[in-house]
Amino acid sequence: MKQIEDLLEVMARLRDPAHGCPWDVAQDFASIAPYTIEEAYEVADAIERNDLAALREELGDLLFQVVFHARMAEEQGAFDFARVAGELAGKMRRRHPHVFGDAEVADAAAQTEAWEAHKARERAAKRQGALDDVPVNLPALARAQKLGRRAARVGFDWPDAMAVLEKLDEERAELAAAIEARRDAPEAVEEEFGDLLFTMVNLARHLDVDAESALRRAGLKFERRFRGIESRLAAAGQTLSEVDAATLERLWNETKESEAGR
Repeated sequence: MKQIEDLLEVMARLRDPAHGCPWDVAQDFASIAPYTIEEAYEVADAIERNDLAALREELGDLLFQVVFHARMAEEQGAFDFARVAGELAGKMRRRHPHVFGDAEVADAAAQTEAWEAHKARERAAKRQGALDDVPVNLPALARAQKLGRRAARVGFDWPDAMAVLEKLDEERAELAAAIEARRDAPEAVEEEFGDLLFTMVNLARHLDVDAESALRRAGLKFERRFRGIESRLAAAGQTLSEVDAATLERLWNETKESEAGR
């Protein structure tokens, strides 16, 4: 495809030691990795906003990150973009035997199960443990979700959501005890708080809720309501710092009630 060839040519020129861009030439895998993660989040943001024009642009930026990494690998003689694309196509064919072979699946749920079973066989062939290829650098919440799913597939899981709720009560009590003993063991508060969060993520999994999306939406809701309070105070010639806690609580509750009544 000519457009891909053009993009690869642009990347090669940018990385040219003699005539390229000094910033691009100076980069390596580690320095580019944060940009790769950032671009993935910007793709997700465009999807969240249902902004297809932005999505087109952000997908291009994300593709550029793939091309950048592939170019640096090619310079080291490790692999190139064609190798990346070719291996990806081969993997997709292997993992979709119902499309590219004779296998049959009943529905999307059955396909998901078959997909995970195939990946498990691949890990077993590589002598990998159930958790070995969960990336360490994933955002903590997303990584917790993935760890929980992986452990559940090999039978290490609570039987249902109610059992997780019971565990949640246990973790909450342990956090409360750690807070009371903070002076003697301050590091325990962080540990118990982490356990509580991890259990919450597993509760989300049992409820078929994506914890990352749920927390993102909760953040957006908080931001919307908080800005509403700021706007109401500004209209009255006041700022947040000029009113007491009771007034802020009243305005918060009124904002919630007004949203519920829509």
